[in-house]
Amino acid sequence: MASSSTAELPPSIIPIFTTVKAYREWRKQAFDAGKSVGYVPTMGALHEGHLSLVRRSLAENDLTVVSIFVNPAQFAPHEDLATYPRTLPRDLKLLEAETNISTSGTRTPSAVFLPTVSEMYPLGIVQNVSEQKGTFVEVKGYGHQMEGTSRPNFFRGVATVVTKLFNVVQPTNAYFGQKDIQQALLLKRLCRDLLMPHPEPDNLKIIPTSRDPSDELALSSRNAYLTPEGRKVAPTLRRALLAAESAWKSGLLKCQCIAAAIAVVDSQVAQSTGPDVSIKLDYVEMNDANTFDVLDSETQKADKDLVILSGALYVDKTRLIDNILLGNAEKVLS
Repeated sequence: MASSSTAELPPSIIPIFTTVKAYREWRKQAFDAGKSVGYVPTMGALHEGHLSLVRRSLAENDLTVVSIFVNPAQFAPHEDLATYPRTLPRDLKLLEAETNISTSGTRTPSAVFLPTVSEMYPLGIVQNVSEQKGTFVEVKGYGHQMEGTSRPNFFRGVATVVTKLFNVVQPTNAYFGQKDIQQALLLKRLCRDLLMPHPEPDNLKIIPTSRDPSDELALSSRNAYLTPEGRKVAPTLRRALLAAESAWKSGLLKCQCIAAAIAVVDSQVAQSTGPDVSIKLDYVEMNDANTFDVLDSETQKADKDLVILSGALYVDKTRLIDNILLGNAEKVLS
């Protein structure tokens, strides 16, 4: 194990780097050896969605790095930073179990980058944006729509930490899930705008959302917050988006598609009025995949090549998100 504070870490057969300096020494060796490096950034609490990204990286790269860092800058003061699930021993065991066997040989995860908050934010960091000091990254004009409507400073925090992580990890390829489609597309734009060599924009891969095979609920670390009753109604968002997708494919107007989705949620709310669970729709919207601009209410399928249909739903206090790409999804998915 490689770390600056190994005594505080659970045992792992995968090298763990807790400092930028230690990791960069390892990365230099990979550069010198001409090895490609795949990268999967996470906030921990790993699930099958994360592991699918790891498997993709193992198949496509000589070495694979996974980072685990719960980023304070993307949580608003009222959000769940303190209670966000942290399951490091389990995460490491899951990563240790991943193996890719091919004609190139046997590959397993090569390193875990596990920085502290002080390592990532040397000047310190507070959640209140108005009190923050230091250098931050913002992708102007693309972070206030969709998720940004409900979480105004979220993408500023994401863009800042991922820029830092890319500068440290220097990946050949990086892997993100479709569930966070706005984040992934915004980061592709960031790589292009900042002329990043690691990864180059086309090497930021967006992988289709991993879902529970029983009801197609998008896998998420926050699903762990759901009560048994909440878990039963959690697929409501997916069903709502599918209703909107069906309406879109049949040629209905955007406003009619949104109405179809809302009707699904309203129907579930009417059935879930007891004390055991509450449901509240945050938003459901259709946006241009290039600009994130909200579609005009009269827009139809024939008017757009690719549209992001997305939504967020509160089940009790747990906020779930999901999306469907309408049209030529191959333009953005890898």
